Amino acid sequence: MNLSLISKVFLFGICFTLISSSEKSGQSLSKPPNMVFFFVDDMGWQDTSLPFHTEITRLNKQYHTPNMERLARQGMKFTQAYASAVCSPSRISLMTGVNAAKHGVTNWTLFKNKSTETDHPTLIGPNWNLNGLSPDPDIPKTFYAKTLPEYLKSAGYATIHVGKAHFGAKDTPGENPLNLGFDVNIAGHAAGGPGSYLAKNNFSAQWRNGMQVWDVPDLDKYYGSDIYLTEALTIEANLAVHRAIQRNKPFYLYMSHYAVHSPWEIDQRFYQKYIDRGLNEFDATFASMLEGMDKSLGDIMDNLKALGVEKNTIIIFMSDNGSPRQTARNLPLRGFKLTPYEGGTRVPMIVKWPHITQENSQTNQPIIIEDIFPTVLEMAGLRQNIPSTIDGISFVPILKENKATNNNRSFIWHFPNLYDTFPYSSIRKGPWKLIYHHTDQKFELFNLAEDLSESKNLINSNPTKARELALMLSDYLESADAVMPIDKTTHQAVPFPKFETID
Repeated sequence: MNLSLISKVFLFGICFTLISSSEKSGQSLSKPPNMVFFFVDDMGWQDTSLPFHTEITRLNKQYHTPNMERLARQGMKFTQAYASAVCSPSRISLMTGVNAAKHGVTNWTLFKNKSTETDHPTLIGPNWNLNGLSPDPDIPKTFYAKTLPEYLKSAGYATIHVGKAHFGAKDTPGENPLNLGFDVNIAGHAAGGPGSYLAKNNFSAQWRNGMQVWDVPDLDKYYGSDIYLTEALTIEANLAVHRAIQRNKPFYLYMSHYAVHSPWEIDQRFYQKYIDRGLNEFDATFASMLEGMDKSLGDIMDNLKALGVEKNTIIIFMSDNGSPRQTARNLPLRGFKLTPYEGGTRVPMIVKWPHITQENSQTNQPIIIEDIFPTVLEMAGLRQNIPSTIDGISFVPILKENKATNNNRSFIWHFPNLYDTFPYSSIRKGPWKLIYHHTDQKFELFNLAEDLSESKNLINSNPTKARELALMLSDYLESADAVMPIDKTTHQAVPFPKFETID
């Protein structure tokens, strides 16, 4: 019997023996709700068999994610959920409720005091918070704030971190989730991707001559087996939930998968069926990783039911940014991870809140990742703890009555960095979206209601709207003390997008 099967049998035994006791001891609706935040890495809006567009797309037919479909039948699907276009900014916004322009962790982090910028012909990278999130305000180049799990822990929650952390740079306090409000940390550290998904490689990058900084910690017991990282993390998450229930505590499980981030490695449980369908090796590999992630979602949902806590557990499913450029385009969206277009920032999201959200419902109201922070606090009965200084807005009214929280709201993205794409700032208000390119200080204006693919730049035909949005974007960036790249010629920061700069 392989290690994967042994673990499953062991977990089933735990669930079977606990089910009656958990029902008696009272995971009742009078208790604070348990919460699972199921976070996927680099999963695009269409990388699923569950349609988030108004019609079924080619990718919806290509991939198989039945547990996402199952969760959507039990909850609410968000068709216009947004994150940052790259991982660390999204994760810091989730943890603090603060927009990336304000918290200053605008690119991905790794080594202390070392930027992940690349060379640019005309610009120098900005002075951003390259050391990430920190529990210590005295660590240079970090953002300090009380985190979401800290608030929940103070209210009596068992706070569990499983999988990718990527909150703070290596050798800073923020690299360890235990310093950021989590009681338990399994496999989370400074790196934003795994050395390997394969236990036969000890989840290490050394098999491909990579740096050890990518090696996934805490999973030694699986070394040398045939288990895939996604499954190992799921087993550990389910065991951690069991331990929290044994202590009779509400739990917050931050199930943060490394999947489907590179390196793209075959999940043998699902790979062959995609080859048999005619997909090439890379596409079949990516599809197998997506289905493995979806299997994890189903296993966690099954575990909640077996433990008798399903009816008092909220599940939020989300991705941290769009899919990377190497994968199939998420048409009709333009762009991919790191870019300001919808393919970089629009992500799949589903929320199940038993007895609150209408089953099999959908909302087209836009929300953004910093909204998770106040929403989770309100769900936990901690509305009074929501800081007035954050950017996020609770979307509990949407979940309860499908009502807009603020029809006049604007959404801001800020990527002043020089990594793998061009630097930019952008704003969306209503159907209108303005992108400000830092390199040449030019603008693009789109009407998403009429042009979801962002193919028609309306900057010349509607300068009035462009000026309005540019002024709003500039005012926010200025108020947030947002950093900008430096022009090599003038040695001055690229100016904020003042409306006067639009011809």
